[in-house]
Amino acid sequence: MMPISGVNTGAVQPLTTAEKVLGASKVQKPEEEAQGRPRKPVMDEYIPEEPQEPSGRYWMGKDEDGQPKIYFDDRSRAADAPRQPEDAPKAEEPDPADQGAKGPERNEDKEEVWEGNTDEVDREIEKLKKKQQELEQRINTETDEAKIKDLERQLFQVEQELKQKDSDTYRRQHASFTQLS
Repeated sequence: MMPISGVNTGAVQPLTTAEKVLGASKVQKPEEEAQGRPRKPVMDEYIPEEPQEPSGRYWMGKDEDGQPKIYFDDRSRAADAPRQPEDAPKAEEPDPADQGAKGPERNEDKEEVWEGNTDEVDREIEKLKKKQQELEQRINTETDEAKIKDLERQLFQVEQELKQKDSDTYRRQHASFTQLS
């Protein structure tokens, strides 16, 4: 490292000398430039776009009451096609009356009713709860440290399984459904 006192200052020239050498030209300031010409008002310009084809995208918006609403740009419907009311019959679906099915042969008059049964899942959860109680009792009566650690490991596994299975989601997923006539 070189001390500052040893730096050659002969290369540095005063500012006035540098201006004389370069013959610095006068720099025009922005205020002077702006005074020389009249100002034009700055405005945005609207350029209309042609309607685009539906892209099948969803977006959030607000309805006429200001409530959040999800909008969908349907690809299957052309952009200029009129919107049908939601309760209007669809044009693609054939009218069931035109199919010739009459009287008791029509299945559309019957409503399907299904019943869910979670008894099997409930029995499985009860078994796990009983096993958990049994393991807790065995841990409290056991004196051997190795056996206690093994029982605690088993208890932890049972608690984790019980935590997973004792939920509404698990019950719905593992319920058995039967159709009622």
